[in-house]
Amino acid sequence: MAKRILIVEDEPLIRENYTQAIRKYGYEVTAVADRATAMSILSVRLPDLVILDVSLKDDPEGGFELCRSLRSRSTTLPIIFLTALDSELDKISGIRLDADDYLTKDVSLQYLMARIAALFRRNEALTVPPEQEKIIQRGQLKIDCHRLTCHWGDNLIPLTLTEFWMVYALADKPGHVKDRDQLMQDAKAIVDDSTVTSHIKRIRKKFVEFDDSFDGIDTVYGMGYRWNLESHSAQNTQSLG
Repeated sequence: MAKRILIVEDEPLIRENYTQAIRKYGYEVTAVADRATAMSILSVRLPDLVILDVSLKDDPEGGFELCRSLRSRSTTLPIIFLTALDSELDKISGIRLDADDYLTKDVSLQYLMARIAALFRRNEALTVPPEQEKIIQRGQLKIDCHRLTCHWGDNLIPLTLTEFWMVYALADKPGHVKDRDQLMQDAKAIVDDSTVTSHIKRIRKKFVEFDDSFDGIDTVYGMGYRWNLESHSAQNTQSLG
């Protein structure tokens, strides 16, 4: 059975373009323009994945409200924000919405489809036992590459896919400096330098929310970032892979 995707986008041309393009990949797509229509559909049945714009017509935070409502009903439903401007990503992060990824509308269709496929793979992986060889442990950090999950101690850190792969890239080789180009390549992201910096800031904030002494990510000025071998988080490091 085809996976069902709901698109909530108020611009008619963009909505239609995404609808037709995603259908070509074999997905069943429903697209609506406003929060009220989306809520009506969602009250009957949740889709398998939702793509949200931030501002919906005269409802500047309609996407935010939809995300809150969806997350209250399902902790695993894949939710992607597709925004017009990267500055909106900081606004999203500021209110700590539990979306799975934040993308800008200038991303390629292939990139969007790769993100959608990865989220479906993650949800499918959650139903099977984790594979030992796909787990990396760095002190309190535990990364499950099969399930695409990241824990700090007993706490699940709600990383987006982009953030997950950035943390993985750093923790996989602790102490090694990764420049911005390397992090973008590892995260399979195409963003500018300022966006990489914003991602790192958001990642740190998510860890600090559970541990205010978190110091696992170093900024190496003029070079990039590294997983901090000297931090308390790196003690008793072991790799299960």
